[in-house]
Amino acid sequence: MSDASLWAALADPHRRAIVALLLERPRPVGEIVEACGLSQPSTSKHLRVLRDAGLVRVRQDAQRRVYALDPAPIAELDAWLAPYRKLWSTSLDALGRRLDETATAAAAAPGESSDEEDADTSTPSSKD
Repeated sequence: MSDASLWAALADPHRRAIVALLLERPRPVGEIVEACGLSQPSTSKHLRVLRDAGLVRVRQDAQRRVYALDPAPIAELDAWLAPYRKLWSTSLDALGRRLDETATAAAAAPGESSDEEDADTSTPSSKD
């Protein structure tokens, strides 16, 4: 199992949908076919790619094949993404601080009140 095979396996939206289903609980192939709306052969091909990448495990349960998510490769991806997550957290924290400052400044700035507007509109015109 290589990083390239993990990324390649997760590049397809159908395979990501299968991984999301298996995150909830192990499922037999029939349930995966139904949930994804794919044909059985197409679903089996996607499952084979996920299995070859090490993302899922399969066990035989009588006549059914039950697939489950293997958390180890996901943990590897999570570890690889950690520095990028820190980058985003720092950027989002800075954005949050800036938005708070802007909101505070806007609240402190003098604005027109409805009384001032009423006074402007109630002034008699010199043409009357």
